This record gives sequence, structure tokens and C-alpha cells, in this order.
Amino acid sequence: MRKFEVIKAYLDQNIQKPKRSSKFSAGYDIESAEDLSIAPGEIKKVPTGLKVLMPNDEVLMIYPRSSLGIKKGLITSNAVGVVDSDYYNNLDNEGHLMIPLYNFSKEVVEIKKGERVAQGIFQKYFLTEDDEATEKRLGGFGSTGQ
Repeated sequence: MRKFEVIKAYLDQNIQKPKRSSKFSAGYDIESAEDLSIAPGEIKKVPTGLKVLMPNDEVLMIYPRSSLGIKKGLITSNAVGVVDSDYYNNLDNEGHLMIPLYNFSKEVVEIKKGERVAQGIFQKYFLTEDDEATEKRLGGFGSTGQ
């Protein structure tokens, strides 16, 4: 099963689940759940109000929308976001997808609720035959390997 869900804290806030723009689009457009401002040189995690359920052998890759850099002067601060299947319903934040954006422009950039800020692409991944990972996720955003 693979699906986006609204997290409990945003259930009454009219959050739109991601959609593909066309029949052959790979990415699901992800919207901001709130209005916010990002100052020049600032990194801000944009809340989406969403979590994602997917099979254990899949990952959701989060990419910036191509228009973000050209029109707004924003990029994702981590280049590509990697959302593992065990991020879903983690104890820290229920698996809340946050999009870290960096403002490389010289202007304050306004993001409006409902504005598409990223796109998510589901991908299968493979393990090496000698893989020994056995640890379980203990937290949310950026919690593994600290």
C-alpha cells in the first residue's frame, strides 16, 4: 500500500493530498500547509501537514519543483530529501513531511498555504547481500545516524 495521509495536527486545516499534474508525471506535487516567509540566506522547514505510507522496500524522494529556483530563488537545503518507510508514524512527529528550503535570493520570499513547493517520487531500493542493518528508527526528521 502506498498513500499520503494528513497528520492529526492538520486534520481540520483543509490540507490537499499530493497529486500528479499529468498522466505521465513521475512526481506528486507537495504543497505548503501554512503561509510563511523565508529571509535571504535562511533555511526554513516548510510544513506540509502530510505523512506517507509505503512498502518497506520503497523510499519517497523529495525534489524541488523546477520553478522554485527560477521564480523564487529557493532550493531544497538538502538537495534531495529521502523519506524512508519507517519515518511514517514515528514518535517525534507522526512522520510529518517537512521540506527544508534555502533562500539564496536577496529578497524575503513569501510562501502561501497551498503553494506547491516540492515533488515526491516513489522509488524501490535494493540491499547488498551482506547488509546487516537491524536498528529501528527512534525519531523523526534527521534522526538516524546522529
